[in-house]
This record gives sequence, structure tokens and C-alpha cells, in this order.
Amino acid sequence: MYGELTDKDTSEKVRLTFENYEMNSFEILMYKKNRTPVWFFVKIAPIRNEQEKVVLFLCTFSDITAFKQPIEDETSKGWGKFARLTRALTSSRGVLQQLQPTVHKGENVHKHSRLAEVLQLGSDILPQYKQETPKTPPHIILHYCAFKTTWDWVILILTFYTAIMVPYNVSFKTKQNNVTWLVVDSIVDVIFLVDIVLNFHTTFVGPAGEVISDPKLIRMNYLKTWFVIDLLSCLPYDVINAFENVDEGISSLFSSLKVVRLLRLGRVARKLDHYIEYGAAVLVLLVCVFGLAAHWLACIWYSIGDYEVIDEETGILRTDSWLYMLGETVGSPYRFNASGTGKWEGGPNKDSVYITSLYFTMTSLTSIGFGNIAPTTDGEKIFAVAMMMIGSFEEFHSKVLYIYFQTFW
Repeated sequence: MYGELTDKDTSEKVRLTFENYEMNSFEILMYKKNRTPVWFFVKIAPIRNEQEKVVLFLCTFSDITAFKQPIEDETSKGWGKFARLTRALTSSRGVLQQLQPTVHKGENVHKHSRLAEVLQLGSDILPQYKQETPKTPPHIILHYCAFKTTWDWVILILTFYTAIMVPYNVSFKTKQNNVTWLVVDSIVDVIFLVDIVLNFHTTFVGPAGEVISDPKLIRMNYLKTWFVIDLLSCLPYDVINAFENVDEGISSLFSSLKVVRLLRLGRVARKLDHYIEYGAAVLVLLVCVFGLAAHWLACIWYSIGDYEVIDEETGILRTDSWLYMLGETVGSPYRFNASGTGKWEGGPNKDSVYITSLYFTMTSLTSIGFGNIAPTTDGEKIFAVAMMMIGSFEEFHSKVLYIYFQTFW
């Protein structure tokens, strides 16, 4: 709609208004399809939803050609100024009717310029747009309401807590004898159980983008998607592991089943998509993912060392294992209890082992390590090679993100 007489400065203001999500108004000369010039008063207003995010723009075009200096075109050449003004007014009756104030009985209307009211971009002229809340049964919760949003963030935090504690408990075969941690983990299990109940009463978005609030459809959808995983993740494995008479293998099996909770990360990670456009949020997210990956690899690294340090069949202690060397270094060597259990006992404590494992995985992911902790067995070497490949991939990914931010931010 721009033409040779359209003001370029005004066009730039229109562009900046859209880019900065601003509310503004302009008088601009545009052209119809038949190249007839026409003056418009353009009002631009951003429309925000409940989360204060701009979802669309309301643009109102008012034909004010009748109130501007008449423009001479091919059909009015040779006409006088008054004749051209009369032609413009008669061809713009719609504008005059739009600008004419509506008088109701009993109202005291002040005789002032209606044009000034139309040209003013105020809240009393622009309609208030708001999403219409769908009608739902009393026991159904909207998936985007404030309560459900807060609840989802609580589940996200507890999922990250589980993502840290579950691999540690599985690898180090810890029994939850600490009452404090047992209570905390039991509370987490109860919250996950409550989340299952809420999911049976929470709306979801259908294939066509509509909000599904039918209780039967909600239950069927949840049963077909996340119910089994959520049910397995909320079972009280920690309470079972707390009993001393539970077999070690069964305890490890119950602890391993808790790993299915990590699949919840796929559900709640969708909320992080809203923050990908912010550079600081991306940086924090990458640091968290890197730390979580290093934690998981540290737990696997210890599991490999703990499995291979003592040969279960021959009962021989491998003196070249990194766990054996760590025990000698920290003053907690392995000792064979010949008079008692007849097994190897002692070794470094779990805190020292975890810190050393995390140190090794960090150095392997960020570089090739420093050599003070080195893999010796075939299993350890294969795992070390895998970690180096993962580290090279992360370095490549970081460089790509760096180039992206340098280019587009």
C-alpha cells in the first residue's frame, strides 16, 4: 500500500512499533489497488494474554482523506479546490458516519470534535481483549491456570531432585537409613501420587488445538500416555530399601525402577521452550544439563570401578584399579577380613569416591583429563572413550551456540 508519496519516516515508525510491541498512531498516505492515493489514520495496539505476552496486534484504519488537503488525481484534474473537497466529502460518507457521535436519551453530550476522540488512542476506545475461559465441570482443572502452572514447576523441581538422587542411590547402593532423607523422599513420592490424581482432572489440548474438558476423554488420554510411567515413579521404593532384611539384589532392582522418573523430564522440559529466546536462560540451561550429565557419568564410572575392583569368582583385588589407588592415597585401603566375613572390606568412603568420580568425568568432558585418575580395565577404557566423544560433541555444540549468539543477538 506504499507509494511514491508515502512518507518514509512514518513507514519506519510503523515498523518500529511492531518490533517493539508498542501502542501508537499515525497519519499516513497510502494507495489503493488502482493506485488512488488515500489518507489513513492508523491505530496500532498490541493485544496481550493473561501471561502479559503479545499474541496479536489490533490495527484500525480510518479513512481521513476528507479532512486532509485534497489530492489531485486523474479524475479530478482541472477541478477547483472547493470542487475536489466536495467530491472527497461525498465519497467518504462512511467516514462521516463513523465520526458522528451517537446520542442516547438522557445523555448530556458535549459538542466537541469527534475527530479528536477518534484520533486519540485511549483505553476507552480500544476494546479489551481477553481469552474466554472455557466452561468446564467443577472438578476439572484448566491446564493453563495459575495453580496448575505453579504445580508443574514444583513437579519440575522435584524431577530434577530425583534425577540427581536416583542415579546416586542406584550406583552407590545406599539404603535410606537416614530418617530425614527417608521422610523427604516419602514426601516426594506422595507429591508424585497427588500429581497422578490431578492429571486425571486436568484439561489438555486436542489435535485441532481445542481445549478438551470432557472427564472421560481426559482419563482415556492420560491412561494411554503417561499413567504407567507416573505410577511406577511414585511407588515407595525408598521405604522398601530402608528395611534391613531386604535382599541386596531386590533392593538394587527397586532402586533401578526409580530411574523411570527421569522420563518425566520430557514432560516438563516443554515449559523451558518459552525461555530459549533469552541468552542468559540458554546459558543457565546448558550449565545445568552439563552438570547433570557429569553427575550421571560419575555414578556410572564408580559402578564400573566397584564392579571390577574385586573379582567375585577368584576373590582377587585388582591393585591397578583406580579405586584401589584412591584408597591407598586417602589412607583407607582395602583389607581382607579372613577371620570374619572372608571378604574384602574397607576402601575409600562414598563422599571421597563420588567427588573423585565427578572430578574425572568433568575433566574428561572438558578436556582429555590430567592423568592422575586413569582407566586401566577394558570396561573403564571403553567408558572413558565414550565420555571423550560426548565431551567433543558438547564442545562442538557450544561453539555452534556461540556463533549463533554472535550472529543473531
